[in-house]
Amino acid sequence: MSAQREALGRRLVVLQFVLLALLAALAAPGFLRGAAPALAWALLAASALLGVWSLTANRPGNFNVRPTPKPGAVLVRSGPYRWIRHPMYSSVLIAGLAAVLGAPWPLRPGVGAAWLALLAVLWLKSDLEERWMAAHHSDYAAYRRQTRRFVPGLL
Repeated sequence: MSAQREALGRRLVVLQFVLLALLAALAAPGFLRGAAPALAWALLAASALLGVWSLTANRPGNFNVRPTPKPGAVLVRSGPYRWIRHPMYSSVLIAGLAAVLGAPWPLRPGVGAAWLALLAVLWLKSDLEERWMAAHHSDYAAYRRQTRRFVPGLL
């Protein structure tokens, strides 16, 4: 794996966290005032549950915020990984949708744009990760054919 690819992976992680912070900051007023709709709260809860489920299904020491597989990492196929290749990214995207719905109306278009940017970043990041996972795990191609990237049965 080249140093250039590693650097790209690190930049995508930084951009991901910057966009998450922006989404949280823009949506916070709606949530703190109690003005966020029930659907936004439900999406936030679903995001948290999926994130925790993903972490518990993953093996200790296997999880990596960067798109590069850790040395000795195993391919996880249990829990949400049975249906989704990137359930943590899905969790983040669901939280982002909660932010879009929970943001006060004047800010909602900007929050939506930030969410679309986050989707693009996570799509690029997952592309890199999938290339590296295929090089690291001989059975990744078969796993990829059986699962979806972010949404079971759809995407």
